[in-house]
Amino acid sequence: MILVAIGVELLEEYTALVARVLEQLLHVALLPWRIRFLILRRLPFASPPPPLPPPAHALRVRAPVPLAAR
Repeated sequence: MILVAIGVELLEEYTALVARVLEQLLHVALLPWRIRFLILRRLPFASPPPPLPPPAHALRVRAPVPLAAR
C-alpha cells in the first residue's frame, strides 16, 4: 500500500512537470493564440491543493437553547 502511495505521488509530480514543460513549449510555439489557449486549458495538471479552512468569522454560531428546553 505504501508503494502505491509513493507511485501515485511520483506520477502526480511527473504529470505536473510534463504539463509545465508543454506549457513553456506552447508559449514559444508559432501557433495562433486560440489554438494555444485550447491546448493549455486541457493540460492535465496535478490535483489541486486541499481547500483552505473557513475564516474564523465564517464559523457557525450555535443557536441559543430555548428556555423551555433548559
